[in-house]
Amino acid sequence: MSGRNTALTPPADAAAPVRHPDAPAPGELLGAHYEHCFGCGGSQPHGLHLQARAGDGVRVTAEFTVKPAHQGAPGLAHGGVLATALDETLGSLNWLLRVIAVTGRLETDYVRPVPVDTVLHLEAEVTAVAGRKIYCTAVGRIGGPDGPVALRADALFIEVKVDHFIDNGRPEEIQAAMADPDQVRRARAFEVNP
Repeated sequence: MSGRNTALTPPADAAAPVRHPDAPAPGELLGAHYEHCFGCGGSQPHGLHLQARAGDGVRVTAEFTVKPAHQGAPGLAHGGVLATALDETLGSLNWLLRVIAVTGRLETDYVRPVPVDTVLHLEAEVTAVAGRKIYCTAVGRIGGPDGPVALRADALFIEVKVDHFIDNGRPEEIQAAMADPDQVRRARAFEVNP
């Protein structure tokens, strides 16, 4: 995408992304990384309830339905909610790399309005990796997976250790997540975004 911020341009020596051998199979539903996540968690009454699926390579697809609670202007999705949907979809890519990473930068272009009750179809892919930096891109479409583009984003995620969350999160939630007897759910709680 021309005219983009150079912080989102991978360096010349960046490597092509490599899907982790233990990544979910293409088509597999990734599920919520944390039940209380605004983007994907089922315990958020006004959350996006975004559902992402593993794609081929280092790609994911996702969708969410814009509800009345997500509007900004009358009858239209709030731009911040749309950016959150892109961020959540991009963050799901880290599950295919099997790394813990947080959003370092997210640059969003709004191409057309997204009305309430619209199903937003999202697709994201990792384009390059350079050390702890993960470069990725996403697009959101309305009217179907091949419908007109409503928004797009470029992002930079930074790989972190679980200490990032333990040191910075609110102790009650950190302790509850760490005490979860389900090892997979416990690990996934610390997968994406701070």
